[in-house]
Amino acid sequence: MADLPSVSRRTLFGGALAAGALAAIPTGATAEEEAASSPRRPGQRSMIGVPFERHQTVRIGMIGLGNRGMSMIGGWSAVPGAAVTAVCDIRAERAKAAADKLAADGRPRPAEYGGSADAYKKMLARDDIDLVYIATPWEFHYPQGKAALLSGKHVGVELPIATELDQLWDLVDTSEQTRKHLFLAENCSYGRNELAILKMAHEGVFGEVTNGHGGYLHDLRELLFSDTYYTDAWRRKWHTRSTASFYPMHGLAPIAACMDVNRGDRFATLRATATEPKGLADYRKRHMPPGHPSWKETYVNGDLVTCLIETEQGRIIRAEHDVSSPRPYSRINSLAGSRGIVEDYPARIYVEPDHSGHAWKDFGPYRDRHDHWLWKKLKDDPNLGGHGGMDYVLQWRIVQQMRAGLVPDIDVYDSAAWCSPVPLSVVSLARGGKPVAVPDFTRGGWTKARPGLDSQPSEMPG
Repeated sequence: MADLPSVSRRTLFGGALAAGALAAIPTGATAEEEAASSPRRPGQRSMIGVPFERHQTVRIGMIGLGNRGMSMIGGWSAVPGAAVTAVCDIRAERAKAAADKLAADGRPRPAEYGGSADAYKKMLARDDIDLVYIATPWEFHYPQGKAALLSGKHVGVELPIATELDQLWDLVDTSEQTRKHLFLAENCSYGRNELAILKMAHEGVFGEVTNGHGGYLHDLRELLFSDTYYTDAWRRKWHTRSTASFYPMHGLAPIAACMDVNRGDRFATLRATATEPKGLADYRKRHMPPGHPSWKETYVNGDLVTCLIETEQGRIIRAEHDVSSPRPYSRINSLAGSRGIVEDYPARIYVEPDHSGHAWKDFGPYRDRHDHWLWKKLKDDPNLGGHGGMDYVLQWRIVQQMRAGLVPDIDVYDSAAWCSPVPLSVVSLARGGKPVAVPDFTRGGWTKARPGLDSQPSEMPG
């Protein structure tokens, strides 16, 4: 990537709710006052329940061809009825490499765009793109996602869709204005364990669900200090900018689905805590040579940032983010209720009346019994791959929904809610860990039950 754009004080403190706005909120402000949402503009309508228009072939344009983008290109081109028609990266050689890969795989060679920071705008002017997939560094997701909506395309964005609260609202409004969907490409929501747990929750296996615990706990120190993995060290530099929960969505989104967030419940308040920032500086001290660019950096983000989220129905979610500490990988995936609990990493379960004696049992038989239809259908697909297969399940399902004219499993309201802990954690931490309100991005639409990731079986159009 080119040099990263400067990061404003608004970014550091969560957008519209921080800096001057934060100072303007009285200490005793109610949650309702803080969460007040702006009314829809004339002609602007909700996107809840709006299906995709039917596409015989889903034509995909890709922006961002680094590690994530290149890892997804094979899946997008392999899904039946999908075709990658254009690829873009600020580094033109990456666009060429992506086009070369598709051609070598026997796919039609896509158009290439690159060489400048606004090359993606030229790609968006094409009329042979139905879906734009964005896999660039975080700071580019909002402007590129909005531009894609305004160009008349549906948009899938890697995590997060935006980093500021006013940006999240703007993407909601732009989706409603353009009548195009923008959604978070949350692959972990399509994990086999996560979807089985979702089915179990909705079938009452855990009784009344009361709490959940999810996170993104991944020792990324070696990659963060790599001179090649994250171009221009873009991800490490975020740790110099703010104390925030940058990336909780992998663990948070599946728990939110189990609790029917935006489908009968909603996030109401969030409070955050953060440990001291020790991990990255310690790793640098032990592993990085004198003169390395990282020695000019000061790390401010806490190693472990925890968000405690309370829902309107009184449920509690604990969402964690830690990429700076030595530890095995975990997304936690814990859900508990009046009749039992499940936890992942390793996967284990304890539910009444099946279990007693205070001893965990193997989750495997329960997953097999409650396997989601998508995994039953795709588990033997030769193209199944990427993070244990969930990348391809995500891609297949998106293409299927667009070809069949279905309502998306994940919509812009889910995406905004799941990403809101990024800016809201900053605000809560700036207020000493006090709770802050989570906006209702649905503007009241959350009260009605509706399908989401708990979809019914359907076929890929022929």
